Amino acid sequence: MNVLVIFTHPNHESLSYAFLQEVLRGTKENAHIKDIQVVDLYQEQFDPVLIFNETKRRRDMHRDERLKKYREQILWADKIVYIYPIWWGRPPAMLLGYIDQMFASGFAYKDNGGLLPEGLLKGKSVVCISSMKGPTLYPLFWLNNSHKILMKKALFQYVGMKKVKFFEFGNMESQKGKQKEKLQKIYEYFRRIDN
Repeated sequence: MNVLVIFTHPNHESLSYAFLQEVLRGTKENAHIKDIQVVDLYQEQFDPVLIFNETKRRRDMHRDERLKKYREQILWADKIVYIYPIWWGRPPAMLLGYIDQMFASGFAYKDNGGLLPEGLLKGKSVVCISSMKGPTLYPLFWLNNSHKILMKKALFQYVGMKKVKFFEFGNMESQKGKQKEKLQKIYEYFRRIDN
């Protein structure tokens, strides 16, 4: 299994970065994982801004040479892991800009004239690891689970990725947030997964 990690946090002293380290530690001990690649969107200075004009058309985005490396990584991966904080009830704008550009028509899906398109990224699985200051159940009860619905239904299932797992950790700025236990949970998950 090839694993691609999309890391989205500007601070390498953050809890998100600690989660990344546990993903790496677990995958290195997992015989089912053949290879792993990490994309650090802030460190790579990924440009999340979409620009469309007379020379750069939206329908040609799947051929943008600037994004070729990222498309190849997605095609290479069997499992894609997203690590990010929840800010204002959603992933950071940097990650959403990556998604806007990478999950383009002609690459991630194809319109067939029906109600829903054909997902072109079938067979891949996804893990989302997110953390937030607020309580763990805040997104469920206050935001009607909008984060998970956005990521799972509006994005991943739309492009054919049906197997999606969430680790959504709350109270992460609290001394009672059980950060060590949650880091261990991520390590154990990646040490044991087999598909």
